[in-house]
Amino acid sequence: MKIGKRKKGDVTILDLKGKILVGEGIDELRSSIDGSVKEKESKILLNFENVPYLDSTGLGEVVRSYTSVRKMGGTIKIVNLTNKVKDLLSVTKLITVFETFEDEDKALNSFK
Repeated sequence: MKIGKRKKGDVTILDLKGKILVGEGIDELRSSIDGSVKEKESKILLNFENVPYLDSTGLGEVVRSYTSVRKMGGTIKIVNLTNKVKDLLSVTKLITVFETFEDEDKALNSFK
């Protein structure tokens, strides 16, 4: 997994690329989110456009990240879910927990 980090205003966008599975991608995701928390970046947008698959462990890491950012008073939102990942979030009912968007500009505007 590769994670690109960019800023638009006061929102940190993490562009995720690759699968998020046991042993693949979880550590990278955790360190990116934890790094943002340490830098007091409280508005985080996860771009799932290039994430073809997410297993239950990867999903658990996304939930852990969401919880840790919320505890510091921040927000994580998700943009560009692929169909497989969207289906997983729907089946697990986590789609109701995360604020998700299909358009990056709409996601960015929702932080205001």
